[in-house]
Amino acid sequence: MQNIIDRFVKYIKIDTQSDPENPAFPSTKKQWDLAHLLVEELKEIGMSDVTLDDNCYIMATLPSNVDFDVPTIGFIAHIDTSPDYTGTNVNPQFHPNYNGKDIVLNADQNIVLSPSYFDDLLLYKGQTLITTDGTTLLGADDKAGVTEIVSAMEYLIKHPEIKHGKIRIGFTPDEEVGKGAHMFDVEKFGAEWAYTMDGSQVGELEYENFNAAGAKVTINGKIVHPGYAKGKMINSMLIASDFIAALPKNEVPEKTEGYEGFYHLHGMSGEVEKTTLEYIIRDHDLKLFEERKATFQKTADAINKKLGSTLIEVEIKDQYFNMREKIEPVMHIVDIAEEAMKQLNIKPIIKAIRGGTDGSQLSYKGLPCPNIFAGGHNFHGRYEYVAAESLQLATDVIVKIAQITTERAK
Repeated sequence: MQNIIDRFVKYIKIDTQSDPENPAFPSTKKQWDLAHLLVEELKEIGMSDVTLDDNCYIMATLPSNVDFDVPTIGFIAHIDTSPDYTGTNVNPQFHPNYNGKDIVLNADQNIVLSPSYFDDLLLYKGQTLITTDGTTLLGADDKAGVTEIVSAMEYLIKHPEIKHGKIRIGFTPDEEVGKGAHMFDVEKFGAEWAYTMDGSQVGELEYENFNAAGAKVTINGKIVHPGYAKGKMINSMLIASDFIAALPKNEVPEKTEGYEGFYHLHGMSGEVEKTTLEYIIRDHDLKLFEERKATFQKTADAINKKLGSTLIEVEIKDQYFNMREKIEPVMHIVDIAEEAMKQLNIKPIIKAIRGGTDGSQLSYKGLPCPNIFAGGHNFHGRYEYVAAESLQLATDVIVKIAQITTERAK
């Protein structure tokens, strides 16, 4: 397991934060740093057909070691980290034999990772936790997935007695800004199906995700001297607050769970003359998703009508859709992953993703792609952590999937 830990630490120390404002592929040049390292490492462990294209997509092959036809399967993870929190100078902290109590991440800033708030910590009592130092994210999303895929391939290469068909692996840039699958060449990848290693808790197995849209709300105001503003000033920030308040108050991330959708205000900037609101809109049910987008637009229209002027402008763009309809016709690929976990004494947790992965977009591009746990928790912030044992278990699941797929093809 130490080899897996060392590999994970090596990856997370390379800053690969993506940038939602940059349309380039990749959106940040620093993603190339990890990409180039991975290319060399894949060659060193013995992978074939290692490629890195002009858009920072990495692909490689582990050839079949059997003399009969086995479906070509794939494993995919993303190399970028969230733009929501810094990934510069990640300094991981290790907590062997975790005792279930508070973990002081940063004494100077009084930053504490506590099971009283993050109760999932108690799932990992007695294990080795890897945390941040309280000043950065960790990068387990999704460098845990990258680590597990590379480690599984290395294990299969070192253990040729484990029979497997052809395996393709892929690492994508810019998943965190919604573009991870945009330039992915499914035909070149050449797998019948794949799995993204991008989930959280040990046992997670997901083939449903949100339908997703991004929305930008622009409110235009008018600035005049406040001493002479009566009947003249239009304060865009106050109109923005009316818009925020007019949306359903309980349909927000912090008050929803399971299949419940939401409106999430994740960014805002403003002054009297102009205010901008950035939202994401989510729902698992396509009909409710369309209704949710319509409600968003109607809210703006109602306020504009009340004001007697079109001061609020709304732009809504679909981002991805629920992959369930693409997975259900090939449910045997979920069954294989579930059986792999059971054989490893891991209890499968089959549930809908309250988010999205490259797998949702890839499924609509013709590559069915359920999502499997990578082991991390509290992604996109200073409280992120992963148990070293989870990295090992996810690696084992990849190996077992390869075995079961081969056994079923005999």
